[in-house]
Amino acid sequence: MKKRLLVLMMLVSSLAQARTVTDILQRSVVIPDNPQRIIVGESRMIYTLALVEEGNPAKRVVGWPGDLKKLDSQNWARYTAAFPEINAIPVTGQANYGQISVEKAIALKPDLVILPVYAKKESNHDDVQAQLTRAGIPVIYIDTRVNQLANTVPSLKILGQALNDSAKAGRFIAFYQQHMQRIKQRLEQAQPERPGVMLQLHIGRRETCCTTVSHGNLADLITYAGGENIAAGRFASVFGQLSPEAIVSLNPALWLATGMAGPGQKNQLQLGPDVNAGQARASFRQVLSRDPVVSQLSAVRSGRTLAVWHNFYMSPWHLLDVEIFAKFFHPQLFSDLDPQRTLDEMNRDFLTVPQTGTYWTTAQ
Repeated sequence: MKKRLLVLMMLVSSLAQARTVTDILQRSVVIPDNPQRIIVGESRMIYTLALVEEGNPAKRVVGWPGDLKKLDSQNWARYTAAFPEINAIPVTGQANYGQISVEKAIALKPDLVILPVYAKKESNHDDVQAQLTRAGIPVIYIDTRVNQLANTVPSLKILGQALNDSAKAGRFIAFYQQHMQRIKQRLEQAQPERPGVMLQLHIGRRETCCTTVSHGNLADLITYAGGENIAAGRFASVFGQLSPEAIVSLNPALWLATGMAGPGQKNQLQLGPDVNAGQARASFRQVLSRDPVVSQLSAVRSGRTLAVWHNFYMSPWHLLDVEIFAKFFHPQLFSDLDPQRTLDEMNRDFLTVPQTGTYWTTAQ
């Protein structure tokens, strides 16, 4: 009798310490009340975790892919310097969770797995999710990089609930909405003419011109900030190519580029924590001049160009993209807008590891 009573008490206790979370895919998932062993589907999710966790944003992470170290070595160095224990987090796969070793993930005994929604394949998560679920490990999804405008605030709320710290998440949500609404309301009131904008992703990294975005993520941010994306409707996928001939014929008023190389990576656009303003400007000027088509466009020849750090768009930090874009597209309408002050406020109020360095630049 006592044994059965003990089992019943343990079961009641277990249920009391669980909660149901509805993730961004509208899946209802029962998770532990305060999970302490988390696997995330990309290590660059640390950008978002930093906004909802106090102290070390990876303090609960027991496994993640190697994308942060591989694709953002500047921030990897900063976070591991601030929190050396991050170096010891096991790597579960290459650049994303589509390459995850499910066996390794299960062996790490996580009590929660948090996966991002990706743009390239809608179903690339199905097999991983199914295997983890069969192993009794709860899986939830968030989205701050595909349909950011609709999904960022709900994703932050989901993280706040899942990590049992809705207070900090709520503070950042209020900050985010205030800054985003300012742009939206001013554009709605002024109704300015939208300049044609060409976005070139990873300028300098590829020999061919030009990889861009037709819809979703950065394309949506361009539209939100008052620009007209010239690649809209040009191809069905999110990411694709515009030929030099098409770009010349469309003759965009403004040229926008992304990059994330460090100061030691020559012939690429250098932006990020370890890059100073002079290095960023010089590298942007160099990559623009190397392309025989791009360098002759009227937008480039007249200096109507801007480069931003590529990784901003992957997290709620994209509010900085929106402010930077709005000021670039409509300098008079947003003459009082100061994205650097916004970043300073984020550093002061939310980020344990400050984002200092150069994250956007012109070629002038």
